[in-house]
Amino acid sequence: MCGVKGLGVRGWLLLGLITVIVLAATGVWNPFPTLWDWVDRSEPIAEPDVVWQQRVGGTPKSVTIAGDTVVVEQRTRVEARSLATGTQLWERKADWAAVAGGDRDPVVAVGKLLVKGYELLDPTSGAVRRSDDRAVAVWTYRNLLLDARCADATDCTLSAWEPRGTKPLWTAFLPGVHSGLLADNPDLLGTRRLSAPRIDGGVAGPEDVPPLLGFPVDGRVHVVDTATGRVLQNVQPGREERLAVIGGRLLRINATSRDGSCYFAVSAVDPATSRQVWQRNGVNLRTADYAGCVQREDPQGARNVLIGVAPDGREAVLDGYDGRLLHVGADGEKLLAVDDRYALVRSADKRSILGRELSVDRNQWTRAAGSKSGAALTPYAAVIAEEKPSRLVAVDPRTGRELAVLRTSANALAVGPNGMIIGEGREIGYVRWGAGTSAGPPPVDGGSGPGPNPGGSTYVPPSDQGNCGPKRELCDSPGNGG
Repeated sequence: MCGVKGLGVRGWLLLGLITVIVLAATGVWNPFPTLWDWVDRSEPIAEPDVVWQQRVGGTPKSVTIAGDTVVVEQRTRVEARSLATGTQLWERKADWAAVAGGDRDPVVAVGKLLVKGYELLDPTSGAVRRSDDRAVAVWTYRNLLLDARCADATDCTLSAWEPRGTKPLWTAFLPGVHSGLLADNPDLLGTRRLSAPRIDGGVAGPEDVPPLLGFPVDGRVHVVDTATGRVLQNVQPGREERLAVIGGRLLRINATSRDGSCYFAVSAVDPATSRQVWQRNGVNLRTADYAGCVQREDPQGARNVLIGVAPDGREAVLDGYDGRLLHVGADGEKLLAVDDRYALVRSADKRSILGRELSVDRNQWTRAAGSKSGAALTPYAAVIAEEKPSRLVAVDPRTGRELAVLRTSANALAVGPNGMIIGEGREIGYVRWGAGTSAGPPPVDGGSGPGPNPGGSTYVPPSDQGNCGPKRELCDSPGNGG
């Protein structure tokens, strides 16, 4: 008692302050909610400030815009937040999560490692739409979801579902899908995306399913038609050969070591007829590591297109369907990003980025950029990450018109029709198109995401003219409606 009595006025004030802080921090009692919100507020992660900024439970593994929600995958759980406000809608334990479906029909597939099966959740409510207790692998696309079930190591069934469907569209037999439990989106034999610092590899969200998929099983490649489920080819690659399935073709890539160099040849086969449809020699698709010309990597590219290097060192973009050269760079130019429609190129002097439409034989726009700038293409915007000063810039890939300009060291995590999610550590925030630009925020397209400020200029997202591929070979694939 003597110690308590001897606290004095200052001691009692200090004890009272400590008590109030402890009660406010634990949520028991907060006499100054506004003041406490100010004390607990995180520093803004961008200038101009984002529409909303929230601290999530753990460092995100992936972030995806799914309709009117933002799905955040973490190490041991997944949560969804409102795209309009950032408010948490639901949270649950899961070791992996992946989004399937488009802007109007998204679902979230979740599961646990070393446990068969998965659940499909509604991204707004978290309610279970469909569950499965036997699948060992799931692949998610904008217009399709695939899963694989294996009775034993050499007896597997591949099934295709509409994202919100309750019955499979088709099933196909495969003699395995690798070994072990594979969770979400195991690697298939396609293309490798170009990467960029501070831009997440999944920033574009789920893509449309390709017309053909290549499943590697015990050293062989099984080519599956995604429209019907028919297995078109079961191919064993040659000793100096690597196989890839791109643009509706089976590519056979040869790398031969001779005279201290690697000599490359690539040919494309129509899997339905086994007929060779095109061939090119001397183009390095960057599949070999020059240790005896062993090919350990998929070719670089995206969807239907490939990136190759000519013997003179210039980079080129090839059409996987018919082998056409869609772009040939000048000496010293460097490809930063590519998809079916556009290419982003760093100029030879490393002072600017060039935007090029692959169907037009000229550069569409140019903007100043540093030598270390990176870029990525999404269906809604091209994203550029700049250093010194550190910025994120989103532009219309066709015209180069600025959609958002942010002074930030955060990463670009996800891009949607009306804005993008950026993040740094556990902090994530939503940026609406128009932030930091002279034009106001563009209006909402189709009701997805928060609305614009009054007087905003109209933003029309890039058209889907490339969805059918250079030869419209994707028009008959599920969900394209061609």
